Amino acid sequence: MLDYLVRNACLSGENALVDLAVADGKIVEIAQSIMGDAPSFDAPSFDAAGQLLSCGFVESHIHLDKACILDRAKNETGTLQGAISAVANAKSGFTEDDIYARGARVIEKAITEGTNAVRTHVEIDPGIGLAGFNAIKRLKADYTWAMDIEICVFPQEGLFNYPGTEELLRKALDSGADLLGGCPYMDTDPHGQILRLFEMARDYDVDLDFHLDFDLDASWRHLDEVAKQSIAFGWQGRVMIGHVTKLSVLPKPELEHTIAIMRDAGIGLTVLPATDLFLTGRDHDHSVPCGVAPAHKFAAHGVCCTIATNNVLNPFTPYGDCSLSRMANLYANVSQLATEAELENCFAMVSDAPAKLLGRSSKIAVGEAASFIVLPAQSRAQVVSEISRPIWGMKDGRVTFEHPAARLFRP
Repeated sequence: MLDYLVRNACLSGENALVDLAVADGKIVEIAQSIMGDAPSFDAPSFDAAGQLLSCGFVESHIHLDKACILDRAKNETGTLQGAISAVANAKSGFTEDDIYARGARVIEKAITEGTNAVRTHVEIDPGIGLAGFNAIKRLKADYTWAMDIEICVFPQEGLFNYPGTEELLRKALDSGADLLGGCPYMDTDPHGQILRLFEMARDYDVDLDFHLDFDLDASWRHLDEVAKQSIAFGWQGRVMIGHVTKLSVLPKPELEHTIAIMRDAGIGLTVLPATDLFLTGRDHDHSVPCGVAPAHKFAAHGVCCTIATNNVLNPFTPYGDCSLSRMANLYANVSQLATEAELENCFAMVSDAPAKLLGRSSKIAVGEAASFIVLPAQSRAQVVSEISRPIWGMKDGRVTFEHPAARLFRP
C-alpha cells in the first residue's frame, strides 16, 4: 500500500521524468512510470508536470527569538551597535508567549518557502533568562510535522562581562539545547570566551557556531583563535563561523591563507547577505563596501559553506520573507556569479551543505525520508537565477504546504 505518488518529476542530473512512490514516510520507489496494483492507484497523487523535485531548503542561521520586532525596536543609526542596543532594550519586554508567537510567524513563512529544517540562535543572559529558549523548545515540538528545529544557545551580550550567563547556558544545554554559540566581539575577554565555550562544548559534546569578526578592519580578528582551539580540542568539522565580514576585504594572498587555515581547522562558513549588506559600511559616504564574505571561494576548496537569512523584520535586518532561493540569488548578485556551475553552488549552499551541517540527508533516493519540495524550474541553477518559489512540499511523507499556480485573466 502506498501513501502517496508524485508523478512526472524532474530530478537534478536525470534526463527523463520520474515518478516517486511514498509509504511510511519514506521514498519506496523511483521509476519512469510506476505501475502498481489497484490500491496503489487509489493513493493520493501530485503531478509535478516536469518541474524540479529537490530536497527542502535548510536554514542554517536564523534568530527566531528576536524576529518581527520593528514595531518596538528601531535601529536609528543603521549600524551593528545600533541594532544590538535596540534589541537589548526591547528584550526587557519579551515574554515566552510573545517570542513563541513571533517565532511561529517566521516558521510558517519558512515552511511555505520550502524550508524544512532550521538552526536557530537563541540569546541567553540574566536579562532574558531562559524565556527565549523555552519558547523555541515549544516551537520545536509543535512544528515537528513540517520543520526540524535545531537550537543554538549563545551569549549575544557577552559571557565574562555578564555574570550569570554561563550558568544559564549550562541550564539550557542540560534542558535540551542542541549546540552552543558565541559572540566574542561583544565580550571584555574575547579569547577567554572562545576558550570557555570550547570547554563547555567538550563538556556537553556539542558543536559550536560563532558570530565572528563583524567589521572591516583586517588588522585583527578572532578567526585565528577559533581555528587554534578547534585543533587543540579536536573539534574539526564541528565549528561554524557566521558573518566574518572581514573576509570581504582581504587581498587574494591573505584570503588564500585564510582559506587554508579554515580548511585545516575544519571550520565552516555561513554568510548572511541581507544583514551584512544592511549593516556594513555605514561610515562610508561613497564606495560603500558590501561586507559579504566570498563563501563560494571557500567552498571551492572544500570548506563547508552555507547562505542563510539571519534576521527577519528587526533592527539587524528590517525586511525578509524567509525565502532561501531569494537569499541565494542575493548572494549570487553581490558576488557577481552567473555560470550554471556557480548558480548550482549557490543552490547547494541553501540545501546540500546546510543539510549536511544539521546531520540530514539531501538525497532523493529509495529509502530516504520523503521530505522534498517541487519548484517551477528544470535545474537548480534556474531556481537561483529566477528566485523560483516552491509550489508544493512534503516532510516525512506528509504534505505540508502548497502554492496554487498564478492565473492570468486574458481579455
